[in-house]
Parts: sequence; structure tokens; C-alpha cells
Amino acid sequence: MYDTTTARRSQAVSTNTLFARTMSFVAATAALFALGAYVGRDFTHGAGFVAFLGAFAALIAMRFTAARSREATVALLGAFGLLMGVAMAPTLVYYATTDPQALWQAGGATALFIGALGSAGYATNRDLSGLARVCFWALLALLLFGVVAIFVRIPHASLIYSVLGLVIFAGFTLFDFQRLRRSQNIASAPLLAASIFLDILNVFLFFLNIFGGRRD
Repeated sequence: MYDTTTARRSQAVSTNTLFARTMSFVAATAALFALGAYVGRDFTHGAGFVAFLGAFAALIAMRFTAARSREATVALLGAFGLLMGVAMAPTLVYYATTDPQALWQAGGATALFIGALGSAGYATNRDLSGLARVCFWALLALLLFGVVAIFVRIPHASLIYSVLGLVIFAGFTLFDFQRLRRSQNIASAPLLAASIFLDILNVFLFFLNIFGGRRD
């Protein structure tokens, strides 16, 4: 009885430590994103695209360094957040100039969305790995829809794209927060933080498109 109780307490401590560390990384990544957006406020869309490629490269590199160097993985996570902020700076500046209210609305909606679905994903005992696979293929289909919408006029295509994107990332958010509870590997915190930050960023951009599009 003692051994069982001790094991459960140890698992709870490990889970709580992973949650705290992961969310600390998420907060730090968001802060670096804000810094990058400030630094890149006068950059062109071309410079933003280069920064996006750099952020994507940092994200891929994290997969290779995760099992080798915690310090390198954390540094790459920071670089990812900073470069992504630079990449998004032209878009954020546009909305800040033309429709600042949309930024606040998107931010508030994102906080409620992530808070509700993150809590549900963290609490549920149902295995959501199947949902994650469905969301992955749905995301590929959504990207294809976005490409088609560039060349073919589809009524309300932008709104449809954003709403479907929110549905897909609702699934990813549920899954990522369940992984946060189930994982016992503290070294996975930077990768989990990157996934959750991407969930937050994409949800924010979809809401921004919805709220900003209402005034078009």
C-alpha cells in the first residue's frame, strides 16, 4: 500500500512539474514572439517570409536536438518564437493600423478557446491519438482548400477556411494538452511547448481573420 501511494505521489509531482515547465516555456516563447513582432514592425513581407523559413527550420531542428541537448532545444525554441514574431510582424502591424479592435477581440477569443479546450484535453481520460491523426489529414485538406481558393472564387472562402481551421485546431489543442498530462518525460517540455504555442498562434490568426473580415 505504501509503495502504491508513493508511486502515485511521484507521478503527480512529475506531471505537475512537466506542466509548470511546459507552460513556462510557452509563456517565454510568447514573450519572444512579441519581441520579434516589435523588432520586425518596419520589415517588409519579404523579410517576414525569410524569418518564417528560419522559424520553420528551428522547429525542425528541435526534433533532432531534443534527445541530445536540452540547452540547444530550449535555445531553438526561443529562436523559433523570436523569428515567428518577426514573420508575423507585417500582418500584426496591418491590423494594428487598420483595425486594432480585431486584435483585442482575437486575443480574448483565443484565451477563452485555449483555456476551455486545453482544460478539457487535460482532464479527459479518453485516448485522443486517433483525433490527432484525423486533424492532421484535415489540416492537409484545409491547406489544399486554401490553395484552390486562391485560383477559384468561392463565396465566403476566407470565413470557411478560418472556421474549419478553428475546428481542426480544437482537436490539436485537446490532444496536446492530453499529452502534457500523460507524458512523464520532463525533457519533452520544449517540444510540447512548441506544439501548444503553435496551437495558440494558429487559433489567434484564424480569429483575427474572422474578426477583421467582418469589416471588409
